[in-house]
Amino acid sequence: MIESLSTAAMAAGLSWASGIRLYMALFVAGLFANLGWITLPHALNVLQSPWVLGVTGLLTAIEFLADKIPGLDSVWDAVQTFIRIPAGAVLSAAAMGHMDPAWTTVAALIGGTFAASAHATKAGSRAMINTSPEPLSNWAASFTEDLTVLGALWAAFYHPLLLFGFLLVFFIFAIWLLPKLWRSLRWVFQRLST
Repeated sequence: MIESLSTAAMAAGLSWASGIRLYMALFVAGLFANLGWITLPHALNVLQSPWVLGVTGLLTAIEFLADKIPGLDSVWDAVQTFIRIPAGAVLSAAAMGHMDPAWTTVAALIGGTFAASAHATKAGSRAMINTSPEPLSNWAASFTEDLTVLGALWAAFYHPLLLFGFLLVFFIFAIWLLPKLWRSLRWVFQRLST
């Protein structure tokens, strides 16, 4: 039971984190496994390879910098839409290991949904923040996202119940926020087109 809970938390945490900071999630999981702090499922062991750590570390640094520049962060998010969401599905399925194919498929669907909701909330809120001319709110949002992803990964690896509580609060917040972001973005685009 505890092992199943830990596996589900790793799947949920990695997929959710990939929707916000995919490369950071991959790098942290690989680094922690390489240092012996966590044990990854067999399908994710490749993350601790020195080559994979090098590439994910470099991509983490690039994403960290790109995310701090207003405007560029929204372009980065637009491109990452096609990477983060499928990666969340793959990470969730891989974290579940050698389970029945039906459960692996369900894990992929849920993981993709977690990644998509995290990505939509992040990209939408950052697009709205970018309408402000000052960069401080962008930097504050970006650093908050960095810390939130690290905290969610820590909870996924060491405190599964805390992670599930966090995800519940996040989804309630996202359900409340996303319609407001959609209306605000539509208003911004209407203003820009006139």
